[in-house]
Amino acid sequence: MKYLGIDYGTKRIGLACSDTGGTVAFPHGTVKAGPQALSEINSIIQKEGVEKIIIGESRNFKGEPNAVMEDITEFKKDLEELSGLPAEYEAEFLSSAGAARQYEGDFGRKSAPSQDKLDASAAAVILQSYLDRHSKKE
Repeated sequence: MKYLGIDYGTKRIGLACSDTGGTVAFPHGTVKAGPQALSEINSIIQKEGVEKIIIGESRNFKGEPNAVMEDITEFKKDLEELSGLPAEYEAEFLSSAGAARQYEGDFGRKSAPSQDKLDASAAAVILQSYLDRHSKKE
């Protein structure tokens, strides 16, 4: 099964795809957040043969939904409706920080090679977390 991982942001939405066996996540790219994002992501879903969507669940340090989670919930619902595919949440706690560590040098968000690469890598971190958890259950 092929998966699409999503790191939702208010400026950019990071995307990652798994291999066809659903074991390894790879950064795919980003789309600009806004009115066209859903149709662009749906096109990628069709082109890549995605069968399931994994979206980062954004929570604060107390484990409570943060301010962007309301937008993510609406986005998830709309994407499920448009694509006809199921979507699940995966905790995204510090996924951007984890993605930044993949790059050499200072590990902060500001020093990453580009924000697009960082957002796509964060989506891959989210997706890989999901894939790892579910491979252990099988």
